[in-house]
Amino acid sequence: MSIYVGNLSYDVTENDLNGVFAEYGTVKRVQLPTDRETGRKRGFAFVEMGTEAEETAAIEALDGAEWMGRNLKVNKAKPKEDRGGGGGRGGYGGGGRDRY
Repeated sequence: MSIYVGNLSYDVTENDLNGVFAEYGTVKRVQLPTDRETGRKRGFAFVEMGTEAEETAAIEALDGAEWMGRNLKVNKAKPKEDRGGGGGRGGYGGGGRDRY
């Protein structure tokens, strides 16, 4: 399981997050998603801790805490939902059209 960390400063780095969460246990992984087109950070991250107890301690301590000028939103990450579709072209088909 992992922890969702929201309302992050756009200046935050993986090392910053590692340092904060390491105070509550072993940090196994930090993911800091970026926008595909702009490369800009998206303002949230996912952190995986070594144990469930470490995750709980980090969530309880950091949810609502002020860090880097922002109040963090920290909770258990929800499983990624299947958004359906495939290809993302939104119903554009090719068959049966005549060109004039």
